[in-house]
Amino acid sequence: MSKGDSMFPNARIPYGTWGSSYFPAWQMSPLAEVNIGQFAGEAMNKILGKRKIPKNLLEYLVIGSTIPWHWKFWTAPVVASCMGQRLPGYHIEQACATGLQATLLAAGEVQNGAYDVVGTLTFDRTSDSPVGVFPERRAHERTHAISDVWDNFGFDPATGEAMIATAGYAARKNKVDRREVDECTFFRYGQYFDALESGFLDRVLVPLEILNLQGRVMGKVDSDAGIRKITMDALRGMNELDTCITGGTQTHASDGMATLLVTTAEKAREISSRPEIDIRFIAKTEVRTLPSLMPEAPGLAVQKLLDRTGLTMDDMVVVKNHNPFAVNDIIFAKTLNYDWRKMNKTGCSLVWGHPQGPTLTRIIIESLEEAVDLGGGYVMVFGCAAGDVGIAAILQVTERR
Repeated sequence: MSKGDSMFPNARIPYGTWGSSYFPAWQMSPLAEVNIGQFAGEAMNKILGKRKIPKNLLEYLVIGSTIPWHWKFWTAPVVASCMGQRLPGYHIEQACATGLQATLLAAGEVQNGAYDVVGTLTFDRTSDSPVGVFPERRAHERTHAISDVWDNFGFDPATGEAMIATAGYAARKNKVDRREVDECTFFRYGQYFDALESGFLDRVLVPLEILNLQGRVMGKVDSDAGIRKITMDALRGMNELDTCITGGTQTHASDGMATLLVTTAEKAREISSRPEIDIRFIAKTEVRTLPSLMPEAPGLAVQKLLDRTGLTMDDMVVVKNHNPFAVNDIIFAKTLNYDWRKMNKTGCSLVWGHPQGPTLTRIIIESLEEAVDLGGGYVMVFGCAAGDVGIAAILQVTERR
């Protein structure tokens, strides 16, 4: 693959046809009390209306979530019904990589000529996550009950370790300094609050009302609830839960949704609020690293992608990742010989939380908005996912003259 090639040459993300809810921390908003699939469909309908996109342009819907929700069996068709459209579609799930995978799959549908306009809609609700009951006839306990979020984060059946242990193992292996982890975390919080106070986030995040069964407003999701400014003294004073990992240097569970459209080059010019902006898919890759070393995987994925495309980190105008642990960013910086201060300039999931499904979708949206502000260029989005997986993709933003 050479510079300028595209993995989906016919597919585009039309500028300005995207939007995300805020991501309130779990149990801190009315989102804790709704069917998240229904909410996501209704929210997408509102976002398309706000962006002045006729929803009847949509031909197909790719949805993504990781936590079971009521009526999930019906996947995309029932969510489409909640947005007022009868569309076909399907559901994708790959832990924290879901948002990026859903977007790439939508691009594949456009590239193969199946549809001209495909909606990507990702969502999750960690609040009051369901408990599944599984018959296990070969086990001494004939019935197992699993709390979907907490038990899965607490136990990887392939390694027997918890998610947090992967950060601890990787920190020890890579000789990460706790002081640098605290410094990185403090810096990330500053980036988020700078973006919030500048009004940047108002362009991508949409306040949404939550209605009760009678159609009355029961609340509003209009902030990343649960985030507070933090001091270096507070970070330094936190006890380590594992090597270099404290309660302040990891993300938190949250609820939310995010959506964007993928379409053809011709249709993108028709429906974009700025038709001169062209957003292309350049390349994507994944790697799986050694057991319980998940924070290493994103850097390895990015390196593999750069080797394949012939691009370098210096070619990237925006670098943004899903970083459930600040350790991820330190290890990435070591792997790529890259300054972590140049990443995540408008915020990241370390700060604003982690509802799995829409996490990387919001990262994509914020990255593209930032790249447009900078006049275009290559955008690197990447992150880790359960199973010691790293995923990375390069997008390109250009402005037609």
